[in-house]
Amino acid sequence: MDSNGGKTVVFDTDVADVVVIGAGPAGMAAAVAARRHGASVVLLDEQAAAGGQIYRGVEQAPPGRMTLLGPDYAHGAALAQALAGCGARHITGASVWQVTTGRQVNYLVDGRVQAIKAGRIILCTGAMERPFPIPGWTLPGVMTAGAAQILLKGAGMAPSQPVVLAGCGPLLYLLGWQYLRAGVKIAAIVETTRGADYRRALRFAGAALAGWSYLKKGLSLMSALRHAGVPFYRNASELHVLGADKTSGLGFVSQGRLHRIETALVLLHQGVVPNTQLTWSLRAAHTWDEAQLCWHPVTDAWGELDVEGIFVAGDGRGIGGATVAAMQGELAGLAVAAQLGKLPASQRDQLAVPLHADMRKHLGIRPLLDALYRPRPENRIPADDTIVCRCEEVSAGEIRAYVKLGCTGPNQVKSYGRCGMGPCQGRLCGLTVTEVIADARGVAPPEIGYYRIRPPIKPLTLGELAHEAK
Repeated sequence: MDSNGGKTVVFDTDVADVVVIGAGPAGMAAAVAARRHGASVVLLDEQAAAGGQIYRGVEQAPPGRMTLLGPDYAHGAALAQALAGCGARHITGASVWQVTTGRQVNYLVDGRVQAIKAGRIILCTGAMERPFPIPGWTLPGVMTAGAAQILLKGAGMAPSQPVVLAGCGPLLYLLGWQYLRAGVKIAAIVETTRGADYRRALRFAGAALAGWSYLKKGLSLMSALRHAGVPFYRNASELHVLGADKTSGLGFVSQGRLHRIETALVLLHQGVVPNTQLTWSLRAAHTWDEAQLCWHPVTDAWGELDVEGIFVAGDGRGIGGATVAAMQGELAGLAVAAQLGKLPASQRDQLAVPLHADMRKHLGIRPLLDALYRPRPENRIPADDTIVCRCEEVSAGEIRAYVKLGCTGPNQVKSYGRCGMGPCQGRLCGLTVTEVIADARGVAPPEIGYYRIRPPIKPLTLGELAHEAK
């Protein structure tokens, strides 16, 4: 029996010292570090090439796209080159659907189920965009800013019509700047950040000076957008997408006035949160981060969970950005090499000293960013008629009705109305469901908890499962 519950299906199983899941900055750095000290490494990733979301397509990007996306994106090419030359076995197109506490990784590739037995596992699953449930967010013509940026990075695709970017967070300005360079017309940037957010963020200005380069970059992006004449709307509230069958515009209140901007494409963003599906499925300990308004797994300084031999690195451990993710990946690689007897603990600790110092410097700006770009309650805890679970079309009002009937948490919501039981397995609604129930019950989110995540983490058919099972 697997400790996750249920009978373990046995497959033809490969073996490796270390299995790394995810080929973003954390995964690439972890694989390189573990290989450098003699561990056999298998790196599994869903994409066709290394890079993750932040460096998607970096190995194949033509010079023009590399220039358009900027120097931060280009930095990923060095990591990808290091991975290619380190000797790790990189399996692309691999969809991991289960990780067991016994350190077996089950994945799907080319329609076939495969498995690897690992000495140690490093989860580098990265971040996902925070849900932004406002009226009309399910209409055709509404996307997340992150999804739009993926199209730009991976295929060089940019909108041909004017676009509105709405919400909060640095990605809005970065994508806006990239769109300007790609010749896209930006109809408006609608910011939900309030004056109170700026005042709250001032408390962290001193610590943020250690990350002055991030501040300089952000100010430079905003200056470029203003210089290009992009309209900015401040302190926006009551956001709602206009249109019946498809998007026709965005409505909102700013400076006490109701605005309606016509557009066929609205890009929403209010930050990113850790992708914790695999860590929840392992029944690892998690904690609610009140500063970032999300769950993250509990780890030690090296990234190890309370599940022995399984580590987390990168934004899946807590949002820190690409540079910090790579550092955490390297730390995890050092830790697993030491646990496997490939590296003396004293040498591991010596190598870790500069990494920890650099991480503290790069993370110095996080409290300021978390305070400044804290999503508004109305954009996290929606009104009754707003859809929360897109897969099963469950509204916030229905969830509140379940609470009145005695529903106490996300797992009970599944029984009442199938919320969280669709193809996304709760990824798009999990945080919203936790906060809606917490608000309805008048308690804090940690008391509510999260969905009980079970494999398969990613969809696979019974035929695919049965074909390889013995």
